[in-house]
Parts: sequence; structure tokens; C-alpha cells
Amino acid sequence: MKKFLIINGPNLNMLGIREPDIYGTLTLEQMNSNILEATADLPVSLEFFQTNHEGSIIDELQAAYFADMDGIVLNPAAFTHYSYAIRDAIAATDMPVVEVHLSDISERESFRHVSVTEDVCLAQIKGKGWQGYVEAVKLLNEHLDQQRRQGSRN
Repeated sequence: MKKFLIINGPNLNMLGIREPDIYGTLTLEQMNSNILEATADLPVSLEFFQTNHEGSIIDELQAAYFADMDGIVLNPAAFTHYSYAIRDAIAATDMPVVEVHLSDISERESFRHVSVTEDVCLAQIKGKGWQGYVEAVKLLNEHLDQQRRQGSRN
């Protein structure tokens, strides 16, 4: 069974309260429950982590590497647009990472259009709400299956 870590960045603990017209009315706990339910038929184990602190995301990325996690689904939230430290932490590991955003960042304010983390990620999924996380888990699962058939980790 593959092990994936889902990391949610700043303010995502406020889902259900924060700008429901953009982020919806589900809480983070409800979203995580939906993700677990929607991926129950896959050979994956999911762990969830949320923090409002940049360094904690970096610590989790590094810890996931040393814990032999198979992949990461990462919503860096506002850190997407300027955290070269998170970008470097992703690049430092050999784990596949899929960047996810609940909203379509390319359709929002201009400062949200740039992702400094996208180029070190396997893919970026945006604007699909919590279903984007499910898509990311499926993408990681398929990517790892393909890589294993080819004989490499990534």
C-alpha cells in the first residue's frame, strides 16, 4: 500500500468560515473525510497535516522523505506565491509532489498567478475544490505504478 501525505498550508484550517464564496462551506475535517471516502478503493494510505507556518511545511516535507512516504499532495496556500524555502524543500526530496489549490489561482488576483513551487512538482491541480485532492491522489498512484513498471522510484 502506498503512503501519501496531504499537507495544507496557512488559513486552510478556516475552511467553512473563510470566504465560502471562494473556498466553499466544507470544513477542513469534512474535506479530509470526503477525500478519504473518495479514495477508499485505491491501494493508498493517507495522512493529513495542516499548519499556518512555513517552517512546519518544510519540516513535514523532510520528515515524509525520511518516513519513506511515497508521495505528497501539497496545498501551500499563500506560500505558493513566494516561498522559495518550500520550493527548495520539495526539490531536495525525490518524492513526487502534486500541488493543489481549491480555487483557480490563475483566475484570481494577479499576485496569485505565479507559483514558485509548480516547477518542482509533478503537476498542479487548481480550481476543482476538494475533488482536486482526489485527482492528485489518483495521479500520484498512477505515476508510482508507472514508475514501478519502469523500474524506478520517480
